[in-house]
Amino acid sequence: MAMAALRREGRRVLLSAPSPAAAMAARSPAAAHQEATPFGARSISTQVVRNRMKSVRNIQKITKAMKMVAASKLRAVQIRTENSRGLWQPFTALLGDVPSVDVKKNVIVAITSDKGLCGGINSTSVKVSKALHKLTSGPDKESKYVILGEKGKVQLIRDSKDSIEMTVSELQKNPINYTQIAVLADDILKNVEYDALRVVFNKFHSVISFKPTITTILSPEVMEKESEAGKVGDLDSYEIEGGETKSEILQNLTEFQFSCVMYNAALENSCSELGARMSAMDSSSRNAGEMLDRLTLTYNRTRQASITTELIEIISGASALEG
Repeated sequence: MAMAALRREGRRVLLSAPSPAAAMAARSPAAAHQEATPFGARSISTQVVRNRMKSVRNIQKITKAMKMVAASKLRAVQIRTENSRGLWQPFTALLGDVPSVDVKKNVIVAITSDKGLCGGINSTSVKVSKALHKLTSGPDKESKYVILGEKGKVQLIRDSKDSIEMTVSELQKNPINYTQIAVLADDILKNVEYDALRVVFNKFHSVISFKPTITTILSPEVMEKESEAGKVGDLDSYEIEGGETKSEILQNLTEFQFSCVMYNAALENSCSELGARMSAMDSSSRNAGEMLDRLTLTYNRTRQASITTELIEIISGASALEG
């Protein structure tokens, strides 16, 4: 009995087992693709989307933190910037500001930032500096750069390397103060020959608005000539006390004017940088949120499609077993 039952079972298995050729022919393309795909490959698409969502969410956290840091610094710098405007304005009333003065030796002091992620603030300063360099250059003229900030140095060194006289970086590593700027201004005046110093910076108006500005400081010799020609303030109308000559007074005024203008320009540019960084990080946070919404929709669709496919396979397998 047992041997007869074993022979019947073996005969049934042999009759129901298809040949290898028939099995290959009956195999569907979907089944072949699933067998060729390694284990867990079905969840690769959802895993990729999930990783992308995680990356975007981390970036959004960083941009929000950078916006908050810029906002916390902006208020303090803005107050100091508004107070510093009263330093150089009396010099403009006394000595004037003649941007169209024609001299042989021009020095362009371009003030930029050391860090990026602040919109087009540095590109604007570089474009204005290049345009000014082109206007003040000529056969009998010499135009040089003094660059403050790493970003301006990186952009100007590409095509104006020979015209760069001096570079200063990490100016904003510590809070800007007048003593620091006065030492820097004195170093520039001692190492650079000039007839006119043209300071290029971004003047702060609001968080979303800044204006490229050029301030011109003339050398004592040129200032005296322009004063005699009546193009700047009439210095002869002032009474000089203390036994100093007019040239000595102009020398002292020029040095003090340059340090005051540099102090205000550095603060104005720093304030504009923080405002531009706030706007840029706010836009980045919003864009990250929109990207997260799109990725969430893609993830849900992919996950639903995977679940639907699995249900179809289960139902198909159950139907085949019943048949």
